[in-house]
Amino acid sequence: MRNSNKLVQGIGFKGMDYPSCGNGKPLKVYQMWRGLLERCTEKCWTKHPSYVDTTCSDNFKHFTFFYEWCQEQIGFGNTDDNGRSWHLDKDILFKGNKLYSEDTCVFVPQRINALLVNCNTSRGEFPICTHRNKYCDTFVSVCNNGTGKKEYLGSFKTAQEAFLAYKTFKEALIKQVANEYKDQLDPRAYQALMNYEVNEK
Repeated sequence: MRNSNKLVQGIGFKGMDYPSCGNGKPLKVYQMWRGLLERCTEKCWTKHPSYVDTTCSDNFKHFTFFYEWCQEQIGFGNTDDNGRSWHLDKDILFKGNKLYSEDTCVFVPQRINALLVNCNTSRGEFPICTHRNKYCDTFVSVCNNGTGKKEYLGSFKTAQEAFLAYKTFKEALIKQVANEYKDQLDPRAYQALMNYEVNEK
């Protein structure tokens, strides 16, 4: 039997109210909880700098609370057309948020989660999702469409023009996808997506 007093990821309390496994396999809700705790550790930050300073609420440190909270959330237990479980997202409601908590998290499909991934850490000196074509002295704009593919948006004279093309396309795409899932999303998440603005930095 698991020692219920041992901290999970050095942060969380498993407790004895709900099991972590079923039929010999870890439950998805338990894996999700372990995953969010891990992202709150320096061990994770070393490998994934985008998570530096990520924390979680005191309530989320307890698996019992997290388990019961999940059961009440819109989208928990949902899967997409490929059978992938919806993701726990911490920064749709509050852009740039670093806190996993009962007030800041919602469940969204992977496609929406992928649409909002920020590539700032690898983008270089030019605006997000733009790069310079040194052979033509122009700026190219591309956009991730949320399905693992990149859309080529064109070649422009300036980096600012390339960024504006990206911004226009990306904001319209986010609204389009939000409307596709409107009836399944937490209304707070839907509204946040409809109001989402792409910033240059």
